[in-house]
Amino acid sequence: MAGLGIEAEQEPLLGDRTPGSREWDIIETEEHYKSRWISIRILYLTMFLSSVGFSIVIMSIWPYLQKIDQTADASFLGWVIASFSLGQMVASPIFGLWSNYRPRKEPLTVSIFISVAANCLYAYVHVPASHNKYYMLVARGLVGFGAASTDEVEVPQGNIDQVAVVATNVLFFVVLFIFALFETIVTPLTMDMYAWTREQAVLYDGVILAALGVEAVIIFMGIKLLSKKIGERAILLGGLIVVWVGFFILLPWGNQFPKIQWEDLHNNSIPNTTFGEIIITLWKSPREDHNEGPTGCPIEQAWCFYTPMIHLAQFLTSAVLIGIGYPSCNVMSYTLYSKILGPKPQGVYMGWLTASGSAARILGPVFISQLYTFWGPRWAFSLVCGIVVLTIMLLVAVYKRLIAFSVRHGRIQE
Repeated sequence: MAGLGIEAEQEPLLGDRTPGSREWDIIETEEHYKSRWISIRILYLTMFLSSVGFSIVIMSIWPYLQKIDQTADASFLGWVIASFSLGQMVASPIFGLWSNYRPRKEPLTVSIFISVAANCLYAYVHVPASHNKYYMLVARGLVGFGAASTDEVEVPQGNIDQVAVVATNVLFFVVLFIFALFETIVTPLTMDMYAWTREQAVLYDGVILAALGVEAVIIFMGIKLLSKKIGERAILLGGLIVVWVGFFILLPWGNQFPKIQWEDLHNNSIPNTTFGEIIITLWKSPREDHNEGPTGCPIEQAWCFYTPMIHLAQFLTSAVLIGIGYPSCNVMSYTLYSKILGPKPQGVYMGWLTASGSAARILGPVFISQLYTFWGPRWAFSLVCGIVVLTIMLLVAVYKRLIAFSVRHGRIQE
């Protein structure tokens, strides 16, 4: 009986629903229907809690990294954030193969155990006397390893438009790449541009991302109705255009520059001022909280001296637009991909999609942190706008091929 239970657990969820097969004529019982929806709701809750935890951590990584290791800069932040997705990308096929030959409870239990242990390590990375930033790097990688999906891997069947599959993977990669770099750069950007302290950045950016989450829920509800009228492809194209506008607005303009760290000290140290006057001036001026650290744009980033600041209204407008475009593109990419694959076992293809998403979340933070640190927001966001334009061109080129499997094979009209 145990063997039969394991065998049943490893059967594909979709089954072989081709005409004439055994599953074609099976009608789902009420008991199976209720059981299936209990499982789905548990998955909803799991994803919700996972996303809440991820959102809490992502906002505090940069201040936490600065506090535990003063040698860490914004470029290293990209590697720390990318390590999560790297661990996830490595672990996903391992857990996928494991779940093929053993009960799915085993890899799921192990992944949860690794996640708990990795989060405990993350909480105590401040304890070692040195190299703390590398301990954080390892901790985030292990958290990603434990968060790997345990979707089963099935051998797909033919008759699928491979060009549409590859194109959708590329589109999905860019969509996640863009949002990964946005959520990575939010905290350093706001601390540099608006001279926010670590606590202020965590609080304010957390509120902004929470508002974007509420916005995303509304967008998801609206997309369901809108897709029936104009179709998934049109929404995906519109979402990419909105994202492009959002990043274009982020480009710095004008003649107002961000506050530079230690700016007051340099302004007071003029040549004709005596040493005693400097001491008196510094004593009377408001002193910074040394535990908090200096605020403003670091002098190590040369672009801080010649790049105009991004005004708060610019940033908030951009965040709202990206908050509209990203969920639209994300859900439409999944929807189109599933329809392109059709009623076939989708495990391997979904594994490719997950891998492309993980790769995007690896490269996005590294890309933006390196560009932002050395070249500044003008170059960084200009290149992002260019990437989005190329993605829009790709979507237009394959637009007619992104159709459902049943439509392509003439079973139903589009």
